[in-house]
Amino acid sequence: MKTEVTQEMIAEHRLILRMIALVEKSAERLARGEFRNWRFFLDAVAFIRDYADRFHHAKEEAVLFTALVKNGMPEKQSPIEAMLMEHDAGRAHVRGMEEATQRALAGDDSGIPALLEHARGYAKLLRGHINKEDTILYPLAERVLPEEMRPAMLDAYRAAEARAPELAETYRRMVEDYEQEILS
Repeated sequence: MKTEVTQEMIAEHRLILRMIALVEKSAERLARGEFRNWRFFLDAVAFIRDYADRFHHAKEEAVLFTALVKNGMPEKQSPIEAMLMEHDAGRAHVRGMEEATQRALAGDDSGIPALLEHARGYAKLLRGHINKEDTILYPLAERVLPEEMRPAMLDAYRAAEARAPELAETYRRMVEDYEQEILS
């Protein structure tokens, strides 16, 4: 039986999806004029940048995607290129969310439509992105990556986690706290 190299990524997706649910709910409430917690949106930006992008996407891009390319998957015109393009599109939405939230925090409500557009756009993009990874790319990786590559991949995941040992737990707690506040 092969060592699984994507289960950890799927588990990380669960936490990212929980944050996306919070972003969606907060955007709905903001659109109805019922929610003006700008700190939440800035915390969501921090979560996305630190956990989803620098932690999770970094492992995908530096470890999983690299292993797939070394095993023969093309970098261009491939699922990897499509996933990287979506990572970049997500980063653009996050920049837009941050800029609009900073304007709102300074008392300029004219950025609220942009905040809603980017929050909703990010949520929609990432839900589809995660679905493609969980149901297409990750199962493909599990089928094609040879066993001899897998231990080094897991070591690389551990090394990435060691660079920020408290990150996952910090953001898991933050998501739980916001779930209590926003979803209850």
